[in-house]
Amino acid sequence: MAELAVIRDATMNPAPLMVRVPPEGAAALTIEDRSSGTAWDVEVAPFDCAVTAVTREQWCAVMGGEPAAPTDCPQAEVSWFDAIAYCNALSARLGLNPVYRIEAVDAPGFDRRSTPHHRPAPVDWAVEWDRTADGFRLPTEAEWQCACRAGTTGPHYGRLEEIAWFAGTSGDRPHPVARLSPNPWGLYDVLGGVWEWCWDLYDPEVYGPYRVIRGGGFADPTWSCRAGVRRKTQPSARLEDLGLRVVRTAAPTPTH
Repeated sequence: MAELAVIRDATMNPAPLMVRVPPEGAAALTIEDRSSGTAWDVEVAPFDCAVTAVTREQWCAVMGGEPAAPTDCPQAEVSWFDAIAYCNALSARLGLNPVYRIEAVDAPGFDRRSTPHHRPAPVDWAVEWDRTADGFRLPTEAEWQCACRAGTTGPHYGRLEEIAWFAGTSGDRPHPVARLSPNPWGLYDVLGGVWEWCWDLYDPEVYGPYRVIRGGGFADPTWSCRAGVRRKTQPSARLEDLGLRVVRTAAPTPTH
C-alpha cells in the first residue's frame, strides 16, 4: 500500500516515476501487422519508462492551464505534435536536453477541425530525434510492446478486468491512473485507459504521416486492448481516449 501511495503522489509531480525496462538487459521481440500479414524482429535495449501515462495534473504543470478533475486521469486529446512538444518542455523544465528538433515547414492551408479523420492532414512540422539527448521522448513501437508485455507472451499481461479500463469495466469514461493491477514490471494501465502515441510511422508508403498508437482506450472492446494490436492515426488527431507515456534512453553504464 505504501508503494501505491508513492505512485499516486508521483502522478501529481511533473517529474514522472520511472522504471528500467527490460530489467535484465536487451530483449528480442517480434512485431506483427495482421492487416498486411508481415512481421519483423526487433531488439530493444534497456530504457526508462514512466510507470503511468501522463496525467492531467502533470500535463498542465508543464504546458499550463488548469487540469480537469479528476486530475490524476490520463491527459487525453493530445496530438502527436502536442506529445512531441510536451516531451521537449518537460525535458527543459527538469534541466535535461530536449530530444526533438522541430522545424516548421510549409503546408497547404486547411482547417484541422474539418479534416476527415481518415484523410492525412498536411504536416507542418518536421521532427528530428536527437539520439544523443538525455531528455524525455515517446517510446518506439518496439519499446512500447516490450514494456507492455513485461516478459509475458499472451495478448494481456493479466486478466483484462483486473488490469485495464476498457468497454467492459470503464462505464465509458476515463479513470484515474494506477487504480488497477500493474504488469510484472510495475507499469500501470498499459492496456486500456488511453491509447498511447509511439514515435514510429505506421507505414509511410501507404499511410504517409500516420503514426502508431498502442494499447486500447476506455471505450474499446476486448479485442482492441491487446499487447500486439497496432493502430494508426494522423499526427494532428486529438481524440478523447488518446494520450501518451514518456520514456528516456538509459544512460550508459559506467565502465572501470
